[in-house]
Amino acid sequence: MPIALLIAVAASLGVHALLLFGPEFDLPPFLEPPPLLAELKPAPLIEAPVEPPAKPATTAAKKRPAKRSKAHATPPPTATPVLNVDDSSPAVATPTTANPDTGPAAVPVGPLALATPSTTAEGAPSSLRLPARGMIRYRVDRGDQGFMIGESTHDWVVVDDVYRITAVTETKGLVALFKPLRIELESRGKLTAAGLVPERFSTRREGRATGEQAEFDWLQMQVRVGQRPLQALDAGAQDLLSLHYQLGLLPDLASGTIMPVATGKKYEQYRFDVLGDEDVETPAGNFRSLHLRVAGVSPTEVWLAYDRSLLPVKILHTDHKGAVFVETATAIELSEEP
Repeated sequence: MPIALLIAVAASLGVHALLLFGPEFDLPPFLEPPPLLAELKPAPLIEAPVEPPAKPATTAAKKRPAKRSKAHATPPPTATPVLNVDDSSPAVATPTTANPDTGPAAVPVGPLALATPSTTAEGAPSSLRLPARGMIRYRVDRGDQGFMIGESTHDWVVVDDVYRITAVTETKGLVALFKPLRIELESRGKLTAAGLVPERFSTRREGRATGEQAEFDWLQMQVRVGQRPLQALDAGAQDLLSLHYQLGLLPDLASGTIMPVATGKKYEQYRFDVLGDEDVETPAGNFRSLHLRVAGVSPTEVWLAYDRSLLPVKILHTDHKGAVFVETATAIELSEEP
């Protein structure tokens, strides 16, 4: 192939790599939160029978609360599928409420469960707990033909309910030869019973800080994105990096969810639709996964592996020009020791 053609191809791929790798890769916004949707495939689920209302408290026996399971050692416990197309009834999440005579409210259940620094992580189900330390390495391909253009490595650690997640993405091969690129993302915050509570999101390009960042003030319920004025902060809000790990911590994904996201440039609402359970083949292994999609002009799809703490093992993004980019896990390392 003539060298001029190689340069042209590499330059073109480099531009698309920027769209995929850079913090400017934003999820599609929604001006108004649309209704929650759950699209179940390939077979419809049969609704669970409605049980008769409970008898009055004077005659009904009190149920003893379920005993919380203990955290397991590595490998992490297999999560119960949120959706299983072979089941005859959908998973049902039962909310818990506070007893004013006994103490504060239990962990709220819902797509936008309140996430504040005052909550503790002990109430989270063990199957939804983020491992104390982990690493996922992805190969990044353009299209479905396996043309590799880069690699991405996600690392995280949780110590005393404080988390730090980093993602480093670099071009590789021919693209790196003509268009070297290195993007670093970092999310810091707290891990609570409701999941991740980001406090600061920052980006670096070629080792230098950029203006694409987000500061979360949970006491005043305000967020500052980039150099924009302060905006009202919603409960359950995430940043561009933490959202991939918060999805696996939500207890009721079967109904889909709407999540506020600060990308470093914008702060808007995004809707995640549930497509069902699928078997995903990756270099890191074959995983039964929950398939989610972010609808919009540039759709993004995520596969969360049940036996890997609902961590993302595959991510697919289609840009506004129709180009497809796929991140597939090549290695996964998890530990319960920070």
